[in-house]
Amino acid sequence: MRKLIFTAVSLLLCSTITAQTVDELKAEQASKKDSIAAIQARVDALQGQIDAFPGWKTGAFGTIGANISNFSNWYLQGTPNNNSGNIGVTVNGFANLDKEKFFWRNSANVNLQWVKLDDKDNPEDSDSFDGTTDVFNITSLYGYKLSDKFAISALGEYRTSIINNFNDPGYLDVGVGATWTPIPDMVVVIHPLNYNFVFADNDAVYESSAGAKIVVDYTKQLGAINFKTNLSTFQSYEDSNLSNWTWINSFGYTLWKGIGVGFEFGLRGNKQETLANDLVTNTDATFDSIDNETQSYWMFGLNYAF
Repeated sequence: MRKLIFTAVSLLLCSTITAQTVDELKAEQASKKDSIAAIQARVDALQGQIDAFPGWKTGAFGTIGANISNFSNWYLQGTPNNNSGNIGVTVNGFANLDKEKFFWRNSANVNLQWVKLDDKDNPEDSDSFDGTTDVFNITSLYGYKLSDKFAISALGEYRTSIINNFNDPGYLDVGVGATWTPIPDMVVVIHPLNYNFVFADNDAVYESSAGAKIVVDYTKQLGAINFKTNLSTFQSYEDSNLSNWTWINSFGYTLWKGIGVGFEFGLRGNKQETLANDLVTNTDATFDSIDNETQSYWMFGLNYAF
C-alpha cells in the first residue's frame, strides 16, 4: 500500500512540475514573440523612412509554373500514349526615380506560357512546346510636380505579344495630361491628349486613333507579400469600336529565401482583336455582328521575389 501511495504521489508531482514547466515555457515564448513584433515594427518604420528618400527604387517578382507528364497505354483517356507539358513564366519589374521637382516611373509586365501535347500514336502532330499565353507590356511615365500629389505628365505605353505575333498587333500610346499620386504606391494617370498607334498587318480591322488615356497602378510590398494591379484604358474620340482596356493583377507570397507561391490573372476588352479573330472563320463579320466577350487568362505556380 505504501508503494502504491508513493507511486501515485510521485506521478502527481511529476505532472504538476511538467505542467508548470510547459506554462513557464509558453509564457517565455509569448514574451519572445512580443519582442520580435516590437523589433519588426522598428524595422518596418526604418524601411518606411528609407522608402521616403528620393532616388531610384527598383524591384521585381515573378511566377514560374511548370509540369510534365508521360502516358503509355493509358486507355481511359482519348490519347493513351502521349508526352505533355506546360511551362509558364511571369515577371513584374519596376524602376522608379523620385526627385523633389519630378518623377520618372517605369514598369514592365511579361507573361509567357508554352504547352505541349505529343500524341505518340500520331506521327503528324507537333512534338514541340507551342506558345499560348503571350503578354508583354512596358510603361514609362514622366511627371513634373505641381504639388506632392499632382503633376503634369507624359506617358508612353507599349503592348504586344512576342512569341508568335510580335507587333501584330502592337499598341503604342503616347500622350500628355495629369497624374495624381494620392499615396506613395498608387498612380492615377489621366491624359485627355493621347494617340493610340496600332501596328498590324490587317489594316482593314486595326486602326490608330486619338482619344483619352487613363491608367491606375498600385504596387505594394508588405513583408513577404508582393502585389500589383494595373488598369490601362483607352477611349477613342473617333469610334468606340477602337477603344480598349486591359486589367492585370499579380500576387506573390514569399515562403523561404525569396521562393513562394504566385498568382496572376488578366482581363481585356478589345473589339478590334475580337473582329480580327472572327474574320478567320467568318469573312462577313463586322463590328456590329460580333460578340465582344471579355478576354482573360490566369496562372498559378512557384514565385520568386528579386
